[in-house]
Amino acid sequence: MITTTRRKAVHWLLLLLAAGGIAGLSEYAMQQSPSRHTSIPTQQDSSEPVAEQPSAPPSSPAPVPKTEVLSDRIVEYHMNVELAAETKELKGSQSVTWRNPGSQPVQEVYLHLYANAFESRKTTFMRESGGQLRGDKAKSDSFGRIDLQTIRTEDGTDLSSRMRYVQPDDGNKDDRTLLQVKLPKPVGPGQSVTLRTEFLVKLPSVFARMGYVDDFVMAGQWFPKLAAYETAGTRGRSADGWNLHQYHGNSEFYSNFGIYDVRIKVPSAYTVAATGFPTKPAVDDGAVKTYQFYADDVHDFGWAASPHFKYYEEPYSTTGVPGVKIKLYLDPAHDAFKARYMTAAKKALARYSSWYGPYPYSTLSIVVPPEGGNGAGGMEYPTLITSWAAGKEEPDLELERVVVHEIGHQYWYGMVASNEFEEAWLDEGFTSYAEDNLMASEYGSVSNLPIQSSYITTPAALKENAWEYPDHDVYADNVYTRAKLVLTAIEKQIGKDQMDRVLKTYFQRWKFKHPSTQDFQTVLEEVTKAKWDDFFDQYVYGGLMTDYSVDAVVSKPTGLGGANAYDNTIVLRRHGGTTPAVPIHVHFTDGRAADLVWDGKGQQTDLKVSSAAPVDWVMIDPSHQLVLENRHINNYLRTSIDPVWSVRWNLGATQLVEAVLRWIAW
Repeated sequence: MITTTRRKAVHWLLLLLAAGGIAGLSEYAMQQSPSRHTSIPTQQDSSEPVAEQPSAPPSSPAPVPKTEVLSDRIVEYHMNVELAAETKELKGSQSVTWRNPGSQPVQEVYLHLYANAFESRKTTFMRESGGQLRGDKAKSDSFGRIDLQTIRTEDGTDLSSRMRYVQPDDGNKDDRTLLQVKLPKPVGPGQSVTLRTEFLVKLPSVFARMGYVDDFVMAGQWFPKLAAYETAGTRGRSADGWNLHQYHGNSEFYSNFGIYDVRIKVPSAYTVAATGFPTKPAVDDGAVKTYQFYADDVHDFGWAASPHFKYYEEPYSTTGVPGVKIKLYLDPAHDAFKARYMTAAKKALARYSSWYGPYPYSTLSIVVPPEGGNGAGGMEYPTLITSWAAGKEEPDLELERVVVHEIGHQYWYGMVASNEFEEAWLDEGFTSYAEDNLMASEYGSVSNLPIQSSYITTPAALKENAWEYPDHDVYADNVYTRAKLVLTAIEKQIGKDQMDRVLKTYFQRWKFKHPSTQDFQTVLEEVTKAKWDDFFDQYVYGGLMTDYSVDAVVSKPTGLGGANAYDNTIVLRRHGGTTPAVPIHVHFTDGRAADLVWDGKGQQTDLKVSSAAPVDWVMIDPSHQLVLENRHINNYLRTSIDPVWSVRWNLGATQLVEAVLRWIAW
């Protein structure tokens, strides 16, 4: 999922401070480095128009399900759902089969009922989120729920008396997002159980990934969904068991891979976009249109519907993308930008497949919600993404950025399938890093990392349960921005080519297998042939940022004249985590300069420099290579200002910047 930002006021503020000679964020220091990538050609250049298609998906032959099994298909869903457009309800039934992948018998199963997060203001999600997410606030009609009307075994045994809602994370009895169901008999290792359910979903006014705007519907996390079951060894687990969490204000999702066969009924005027591909042409009886979709080796199923979609599709293939149909479901307000959406999707598929590995699915669907639908926008589902809602003004590169971010999730959320409850950075941080690289290489849009590092005013550990961050601002700052900066800091140490090998190795080894932070560290150490415990302890398992300061400069004449006329002492201090090399630029009053390096390990060091003239000013990291440095304001000291007043000015300015950053936080 992508987050919004309200930080555009920061740049002028920091540059204003720099103009005063204190912050050290000069134009020279803020220059962006050119892209290190070359462009991959796409099948259709952005200047070419997208071919016109019918207003509804064509009745083309359905793709044949692939024979290669990519994942351990633990679950199999067969679902029927009908949209009641007038009442904004989903009437559904499902048969779900779960196979025990472990070595111990299992006596109960657990179902996520995510829509119940919106049934009152007392749920854990609403309490933690304050009824808002990414700037969208829940309206008075943003309440919804899922009612599990029946639940039976395959032989018809009623299990309704065997179910109870559980709250393993906070004990909130008003939260009904996780359901335990005791089984009549244990499911042995390798054995399966099938449950049949009927359910009714009351959709909320679109908020937090699901709901409706007028007659547009986003069905995300809409069905009774089995919790993830982990075998011993998965993500360091010591014994088999369910991974159980409620729906939280910050958390997203985590599930096992499987097969989905879904029949969707909507009013005849509607077009449906969904995970997977249609197995047959839609059947329309004049009142109701029935779609049937199939997907395998996925761990979720999302769909959207609207009577206003402008539908386009294009086949695309390139190295790593053997053949995929890109399907675009546009709100009419953005119909003029169809070529931009298509081109962004092609660039993303080409790059990610080249960098990490092939895209194995036959379809990729992009849904553009209507104006007012950002509660459904900027979200990922297997083989389906949503962009930001259509606006009236012509969009800037944020249009492309959202598309490439969400397609990046097809890798780190979709195929690698990290646990977003407990290790969200493995998805959001990796996707944000990939997004930055793609936007730089394909669009020349380079993220301003020094400014972004300044956003991190409350750094926290990355391997953290999503709901244990103090609020959504701290969660987003860390698992998106700080996580991306941590990966960039690794890249700075090992080089871009080696970082590419690390990520490709990690993806290839762990796709469809649910890795952990430790699994990523192991791959990093194997590829680099170095230990990374100290770095991970500080920046991943710990919540440090880099923070070095110039505390004082003392220049004394030696009385010798010439090249050694002055002995200069530069006092440097470390306030945060370490880094292998701290670059120091020293400028003298005669116009000469020297570049020094400190290993950055100690709390303080006194650098001794002999020179023909006294020191004029000192700057730490003038080219901003230390991407985890979040307090650039104390990196600079000029000797012509009284040191006492200089330090006081620095402290005051630091507090000012931090106050502003808190004001414009996520």
